[in-house]
Amino acid sequence: MRMIQITERAAQHIRQLTCERDSSYGLRLAIEKGGCAGLSYGMTVAPSQPGDQSLEQNGARLFMAADSLQLLDGCTLDYEEELTHTGFKIVNPKAKQTCGCGTSFEA
Repeated sequence: MRMIQITERAAQHIRQLTCERDSSYGLRLAIEKGGCAGLSYGMTVAPSQPGDQSLEQNGARLFMAADSLQLLDGCTLDYEEELTHTGFKIVNPKAKQTCGCGTSFEA
């Protein structure tokens, strides 16, 4: 499993979100049913849950839900600041199709 890559820009924002919290906190990713294309990404700043896979890159902690690992494997987590969207963006090579708004995908 290659896991997930965190860009420096994303790591910087994760560090900002977790700097004032307990050291057990990180950005937790999960794939949930829903959205225009069937699946969407859930992101919360939280401690890891039982079964989560933990990853630390560039000083940022990332937790991935156990039931989402297969679809998150090989993804890149980035952070973008654009006119129409500011926030984390997941580039997922396993997504066959994404919705027009870019918040959901089909595997």
